[in-house]
Amino acid sequence: MTPAHILISDTATLAAFCDRLAQAEFVTVDTEFMRETTFWSKLCLVQIAGPDEAMCIDPLAPGISLAPMYKLFANDKVLKVFHAARQDLEIFLHEGGALPHPVFDTQVAAMVCGFGDQVGYETLVAKLADAKLDKTQRFTDWSRRPLTERQVKYALSDVTHLRKAYLALKKRLEQSGRAAWLVEEMATLTTEKTYRVEPREAWRRIKARTRSGRMLAVLRELAAWREDNARSLDWPRQRVAKDDALLEIAAHPPTTIEDLKRSRLAKPLASERFANAVIAAAQRGLAVLEADWPEVPDFDPANQGPRAVVELLRLLLKLKSEQHNVAVRLIATSEDIDQIAVSDDADAPALHGWRRELFGEDALKLKHGKLGIALAEGGRKIEIFER
Repeated sequence: MTPAHILISDTATLAAFCDRLAQAEFVTVDTEFMRETTFWSKLCLVQIAGPDEAMCIDPLAPGISLAPMYKLFANDKVLKVFHAARQDLEIFLHEGGALPHPVFDTQVAAMVCGFGDQVGYETLVAKLADAKLDKTQRFTDWSRRPLTERQVKYALSDVTHLRKAYLALKKRLEQSGRAAWLVEEMATLTTEKTYRVEPREAWRRIKARTRSGRMLAVLRELAAWREDNARSLDWPRQRVAKDDALLEIAAHPPTTIEDLKRSRLAKPLASERFANAVIAAAQRGLAVLEADWPEVPDFDPANQGPRAVVELLRLLLKLKSEQHNVAVRLIATSEDIDQIAVSDDADAPALHGWRRELFGEDALKLKHGKLGIALAEGGRKIEIFER
């Protein structure tokens, strides 16, 4: 089969394909994109498979409109199945203005079903579809045209094998009664605010090991400046300014270009393009009144909770993961553990919903001595017991 038979490059063919898939219970979806040199991902290829057919869609084809595809993504009667969906969904939100819905992420489902943390697609397909993927095209430049037959077939395999993986995971979820757990995760994944970073909130992504509200006020202005510029220039954030450079400038706010040049980290921002704007952002941060400084959280991620408590909670988490066959990372993160060690009222996901039932309640009991962990059977087993 030649690429022309499985590569859609015109709107009419795409519309007919999507009309057929609108009758399907589910479709599997994947993308190929480039992002090394840009802020926004460049969508280069979309692969979609229904129960009986699969096609690649060329979004770079002259004159093609992806409107029929986005109409399919908006069809609530058709489940959209992805593996590790976050980046794909972010692209579709940016390109099409809305998130596909409803969505099933096989990576998250695999974590719920005990396949470990962030199981890779290749591993999942081998276990659930008994297939071995050809990964020779993994680092191909998907923006170059024409695409070869090998590239197109390679791309299609990511959605054809996904059908079997999805059906196997769906069955496991139904048998275990954990389908509702996945629904909760998908609700977060299909919420637009998950993908929208407000420029004045961008500073939260930078690991600032400081308790200084003034420094954070400056960092907030600098990070917002970088976010705005990265978007407008379509550059990666780190190309506009490295995190370390913003932290250095926030710690020692410049008033002149010479101040910027004195720092090895800040010196790249002393260029004619950026210098005045960087200085202005730093000065805006300095001018912020103390009452309006970013709040320094009571819990500082740079400092973990009481060491003994943290270690006990981590052990409990591991035991719960093994007991219920759920990935550790899905139940609680290291930050959750640290927050629980510090406060019973921490707003940590591990203290809400099914996670609290599975782990959170016992974590609090262990912390307050109402639950114990002990060796049993001559040290061959670890048991959890009420005290």
